[in-house]
Amino acid sequence: MNPIFRRTELLLGEDALKQLSEKRVIIFGVGGVGSWCAESLIRTGIQQLTIVDSDRVCITNINRQLMATSQTVGQVKVEVLKERLLSINPRAEITALQQIFTAETAESFNIGNYDYVIDAIDSLKDKVLLIQMATEAGICFFSSMGAALKMDPTRIKVAEFWKIQGDPLARALRRRFKRDGHFPKRKFLCVYSDELLQNKGHNATCGTSQCVCPKAQEGPGDPSLVNHEWCSSKAQINGTLAHITAIFGFMLAGLVIQDCCREQ
Repeated sequence: MNPIFRRTELLLGEDALKQLSEKRVIIFGVGGVGSWCAESLIRTGIQQLTIVDSDRVCITNINRQLMATSQTVGQVKVEVLKERLLSINPRAEITALQQIFTAETAESFNIGNYDYVIDAIDSLKDKVLLIQMATEAGICFFSSMGAALKMDPTRIKVAEFWKIQGDPLARALRRRFKRDGHFPKRKFLCVYSDELLQNKGHNATCGTSQCVCPKAQEGPGDPSLVNHEWCSSKAQINGTLAHITAIFGFMLAGLVIQDCCREQ
């Protein structure tokens, strides 16, 4: 047994640890929620992990994203996170995909090959598609609702999607499913909070030379994604805090661990 997992094995048992090591997990979106989820999974014993995100680290990510530091601004998020995860467990198999999950790319991810699919996507239309595909494929699927505009960690909960109350993203998703007449094929659990605060500060880009918004002309990674940045396509940018996004990510990881241990 890898000695870094001795405390995991002590609590969960040898059989559960072996199960974890054999599971294949894919996380879509490794920002404020997904990055912490990835770290928790790797520290607990997941050894086959695929992380998907198209962005580079922006200076505005530093307040909440695991791999975002003053030294990593401008670097490809999935590559920086992969390096971090391998520093924890060099034996892990980490696949880093600097890609966007969209209708055009969805089939290329072969999500049917995974045991767990974790949704930490911000884009509404892409989130709708991932939910539909994952539930149709019958894969164990967990989703994060909105983690912005929250401060109170005691209001973060887990519920089945159709039972969520007080979350604007869940409400928007349900409206979209009803409008299109294309519903998830089965129930699935989500992490959410019913708290909803208002932004008190000014809504603006970082406004520094370290900005990686579309006006930035150079950057590492896929050349077609150098000028891609989600902030420019959002109707509004909302304030977010690290302790909230991290708890969301840890709870998603916890759902995976719990489900895996139930198989014993």
